[in-house]
Amino acid sequence: MAAAAAVVRPHRLPSLTGMRFAAAASVFAFHASFAGFLADTTAQRRLADALSKAGWVGVSFFFVLSGFVLTWSARPADSTRRFWRRRLAKIYPSHLVTALAAFALLAATGAALRPGEVTANVLLVQSFFPQPDMYVSGNPVSWSLSCELLFYLAFPLLWRALRALPARGLWPLAAALAAAVTALPAAVALLPATPALALPDGTTGQWQYWLLYVFPPVRAAEFVLGMTLARIVREGHWHGPRPLPAAALLGAGYALATQLPYLAGLVATTIVPIALLIGALAHADATGRPTRLAAPALVRLGEVSFALYLVHRLVLIHGHRALGQRAFTTPVALLVLAAAFAASLLLAALLHHAVEKPAMRLFAAPAKHRTKTPRARAKHSSRQSATRATCRDETPFLARADRSQNPEILARSTAEGPKGGER
Repeated sequence: MAAAAAVVRPHRLPSLTGMRFAAAASVFAFHASFAGFLADTTAQRRLADALSKAGWVGVSFFFVLSGFVLTWSARPADSTRRFWRRRLAKIYPSHLVTALAAFALLAATGAALRPGEVTANVLLVQSFFPQPDMYVSGNPVSWSLSCELLFYLAFPLLWRALRALPARGLWPLAAALAAAVTALPAAVALLPATPALALPDGTTGQWQYWLLYVFPPVRAAEFVLGMTLARIVREGHWHGPRPLPAAALLGAGYALATQLPYLAGLVATTIVPIALLIGALAHADATGRPTRLAAPALVRLGEVSFALYLVHRLVLIHGHRALGQRAFTTPVALLVLAAAFAASLLLAALLHHAVEKPAMRLFAAPAKHRTKTPRARAKHSSRQSATRATCRDETPFLARADRSQNPEILARSTAEGPKGGER
């Protein structure tokens, strides 16, 4: 086990940014494994078996990482309104563009568009409905954004509760959250297994799968686990393994997941390794020992991982349709899938630079600042900083957060912000 540093200075987290790309690539690989490109059924089955848990691991990683990064980069003088505006600016414009593209592509195939599904998808509430046709409507991967939206709405309240917890309670809380995620499949298995739900890597009950894997309040446990880990690392209480042993644990958890009953293999065996890996990577970066995941190329790819996550499923589905739903010999199929991944990266870069970043610049700032020049915005910000906290709708939800525990850490975190942001 690595010894905990007495003081950890939060700064940018390039290893986590690089890991974001690995997680997004694992989700792509999972979806590619059953996209229908391989004609050899034996090769298809082997590929699908090997990657059967890659998608579940990638999404769980993103949920834990989201809680970690939002807590790591929390701004002491922030307000609930400003926080919500920034988070919506981060995810919603890109979601809206890809959702509209998805529905347009579906309409072009002659598929009937149901108003309820379109509305739920556009508003990001689809994961609150147990019907599979609802939560995977439009752009299928956007169901997870429905969970993220709930996390963002709850974050100010969750952070108030977490910051009130004494440091000695952080590891017990993290253990309790991980235990809850691990034990939940056993409880969900008590629900009726009918109607049955056929999934690419197995069959389970529709209600069981929705409650365990899709329902946003249940997935919030992973988000809060990430929040707790951020406090542990930031306040110098990290006693977990280093990155390589943590990655080995994740590999072991993945292998175990492939051998367990379906529900137990979704998240239960990998949640602890995922949490330890995120904590280990953040601790390595924060203590000046970044990993190979911090390589500039991986960091740049990690910065477009959210966009990659949003576009890749559309590329696979509609790219295969454009090829006439053909299946290919294994070497050709692998080349086609590599081309699909490259196309997904190109579209992701376009979405990131043309939609995501401009939207963040435009909408993340207060409305009264959006038409100002950078110099005018800086002057206005300096003039208003002393009085902002007195406005009713600008009450800082992070006021006094952790300052009594570690003022140097919080000041550094606020000044530098994260670079290992969530999807």
